[in-house]
Amino acid sequence: MIVRQFLSWVRTAPAGERADATRALARAWLISDLTDEDRGAAEGALLMLLDDPSPLVRQAMAEVFARSNDAPAAIVQALSSDQPSVAAPILEHSPLLIDADLVDIVATGNSDTQCAIARRIKVPAPVCAAIAEVGSAAAALELIENPYAELAPFSWDRIVERHGHLAAIREAMLVLDDLPAATRAALVDKLSETLAQFVVAKNWLSADRAGQVACEARDRSTINIASRSRGEELRGLVQHLRTTSQLTAGLILRALLSGNVELFETALSELADLPRARVSGLLKDRGTASLHALLRRAGIPETTFDAFRVALDACHETGFADTASGAARLRRRMVERVLTHCATDRDAAEPLLILLRRFATESAREEARMLCDEVMAEDFVAGIEFGLIAA
Repeated sequence: MIVRQFLSWVRTAPAGERADATRALARAWLISDLTDEDRGAAEGALLMLLDDPSPLVRQAMAEVFARSNDAPAAIVQALSSDQPSVAAPILEHSPLLIDADLVDIVATGNSDTQCAIARRIKVPAPVCAAIAEVGSAAAALELIENPYAELAPFSWDRIVERHGHLAAIREAMLVLDDLPAATRAALVDKLSETLAQFVVAKNWLSADRAGQVACEARDRSTINIASRSRGEELRGLVQHLRTTSQLTAGLILRALLSGNVELFETALSELADLPRARVSGLLKDRGTASLHALLRRAGIPETTFDAFRVALDACHETGFADTASGAARLRRRMVERVLTHCATDRDAAEPLLILLRRFATESAREEARMLCDEVMAEDFVAGIEFGLIAA
């Protein structure tokens, strides 16, 4: 009887009052002790209200049913396909939507609906994959910032591929401690590419010079990322570098001249298709023939063999890097030793000498920066001790 009176009244009531009444009816359906007859009538009235011309009415219903496990499934499904302002609470919170529902809505919805799904407390891997594949940049950003999103490595990579040129996406991803090393490297590559295009468009550098600068910056960042990676993560990074044609002899030589034995061995293992333990054994043998055979199998140009031999000898004498920061920068003495040897070698290729000279300049500047930082730190401590600087 009450439901009939409600249906009669709702046809002429203002939108705001209809919304309030709908909210009350939805709550009654959830929490009141209704008879089966009244519950069926109430559900019928709510189903009818799905056709109400005012979104306020449907939005009121969505807000009540959004978090409930007991909400009418048919109503929840209908509300999830409504306009974004109505569907948002359902898409963001409803436990009644299964993965297939969410994937379908991501594929057919707009950015607002995709963002609502990306904000869910739990976003399963298939839904994350759908957002990564077809979602807007805003939805991808919501996903990145959602600690409960189950993003698989390929979904991270797809987001980088589609949206990595956007600063907001890069910044949100780079601050994540658990971001896969390969994905971090892909982001750096996107950043390098974006910056190179920018300076060329501004006519600040020629395309060739901008590309060279970007490549050098990318290689430095790659070594830095690799210095903080271990095991399977490092292997994944090396495989990414190989797939993207970045695993060059120059990068591998930079790794060795930085004392990063893990990256050096993993790279040769990947290129030579040998177990890393086998590669490590060949390198410890310290025989020129073993080293040359390994480099040749890995496809390293023969013109660089002597540079690798001298660098490896220097590493054995001085020791490999034992800290992440130590494995991220070139060692000046090692670089100069290799450069001196190659500069007196008549068979040394000019591109190798150019590369080593760049390494020498970079390592000298890095050493100068570190020295200045140490001097400034000592002066700061002395200033505190003598009361010249407030602690």
